[in-house]
Amino acid sequence: AARIIPPCIFVVADFSTPLGPSWYANSPVTGNWDDFAVKELVPYIDTNFRTLASISSRAIIGTSIGAYGALRLGILHPDVFGTVYAMQPVGTGSGVQVFTSRPDWALLEHASSLAQVQNAGFSTLFLSMFQAFLPNTAKAPLYVDLPVDETSGNFPVNAERMVQLRSRFFIAELVPQHLEQIKHLRALKIDWSRNDSIYDHVYSNQALTHLLNEYGIEHEAEEFNGLDDAYWGKSSRITKEVLPFLAEHLETGQL
Repeated sequence: AARIIPPCIFVVADFSTPLGPSWYANSPVTGNWDDFAVKELVPYIDTNFRTLASISSRAIIGTSIGAYGALRLGILHPDVFGTVYAMQPVGTGSGVQVFTSRPDWALLEHASSLAQVQNAGFSTLFLSMFQAFLPNTAKAPLYVDLPVDETSGNFPVNAERMVQLRSRFFIAELVPQHLEQIKHLRALKIDWSRNDSIYDHVYSNQALTHLLNEYGIEHEAEEFNGLDDAYWGKSSRITKEVLPFLAEHLETGQL
């Protein structure tokens, strides 16, 4: 109504699992969420709604874990999503704290049911990552290979599994694996608040934009002064930044 962006369709889908996020990946444990996005959801919308069914008129956006999904799906499928805007993404790369410092490894190693870890803070979140990227359907009840090994009450890193986890999960690890694909994106932007309560996100997003520059990948990146709620409301970043970015880069045809 304010003519910030031409008429468009916003599609918001549920990508959640019993532990929370699916991380938008195909997994034999949690489901094929990448396939759901690109092989089911997009074709369904294009078939049943009056869309402009091309990458030049289709964007993917998200915030936080949704922003991770926007980056992941955009990087892996630039033939489906032509424009990407990631708001305050997580999982972009190594943070200040070591990856293994967050979970309660004893809890994850000795859990006798999934219910024991469904409300365990960082341990729950990290287990969702392991189910997505280190799945093992033969290891009930959590169905994962942990990236650590237990030795007399200690949990040293299993280097082989950590390599697998990082290479499959971190956006910064996906970038060099898919350079030519990324360069087919029409437009890419990431932003984040410098006041994020988890500084690892600030650190890793700063590192990501430097990495993209190192590989000559055109993109926009902005660290803004504000809080997480800066995205929402009438005078929000959605209104002032996200929608204008989409309006600039999406082809709208003869609407």
